[in-house]
Amino acid sequence: QVQLVESGGGLVQAGGSLRLSCAASGRTFSIYAMGWFRQAPGKGREFVAAIYWSGDNTFYADSVKGRFTISRDNAKNTVFLQMNSLKREDTAVYYCAGRSSPTFRGSLLTMAGYNYWGQGTQVTVSS
Repeated sequence: QVQLVESGGGLVQAGGSLRLSCAASGRTFSIYAMGWFRQAPGKGREFVAAIYWSGDNTFYADSVKGRFTISRDNAKNTVFLQMNSLKREDTAVYYCAGRSSPTFRGSLLTMAGYNYWGQGTQVTVSS
């Protein structure tokens, strides 16, 4: 099992920045990839970004490309989501997700591609 704990959410003005962190514990040696998803009020959970646990490949939703950056620190078993130029429509609960076995790229863009989830952290962007 892998446990995931997010932190770093909060209230920020439009145009501002936030950095989310996701600390993994437990069987971290089994992690294959990590992702970030978000769920706005009244909407479904949507893919934001993903990164392999080794290598440099990253993936982003079109809505955040160029504004958000996903990165990791393997030594600290932590994944980050740097969010810049935040917009009101970025307001959501952000969830960290982990996968423990190899899969194809497309699967990492979907909720079904992950078998571990954090509890979420609220991000609110005000105008």
